Order: sequence, then structure tokens, then C-alpha cells
Amino acid sequence: MQRFYFSLEITASEYLRYYRGAAARVVVRAQDGRSLSLPAANLRRFVAADGVRGRFRLTVDDENRMVSLERA
Repeated sequence: MQRFYFSLEITASEYLRYYRGAAARVVVRAQDGRSLSLPAANLRRFVAADGVRGRFRLTVDDENRMVSLERA
């Protein structure tokens, strides 16, 4: 398993595009410089009134499938 750390700031109005299906994936830059593409639906539980903000830890298995996404 691998862990990737990244920070994310998406305003509430920007996240509406994802929620409505206009954009299905969120692309972020991990702390180690790699580019990661996540299904936007995986961020729903982190949405607050001001959007999605914070530092996150993505854990993937050996086949690069998501195991967990948590606030770090």
C-alpha cells in the first residue's frame, strides 16, 4: 500500500460543478509531486459550508485502487 498526502481548497461554488456532475474527477498534486486523479464523489463527506479545505491522506492498494481517504 502507498500513502499520498495533499492539500485541497475547493470553494462551495466550485464544488457544485462536481456535485452536479459537470466534472467527475478532481486532480491534485501530492506532496511528492505526483499528480493524482480522484472521483469527486469521494470528497462529498468533507464538504462544508465553505467548500472542501484541508490536508488529506489517500491510501491506495498495490493496484492503485483507493483504500481510504482521510483528513491528515
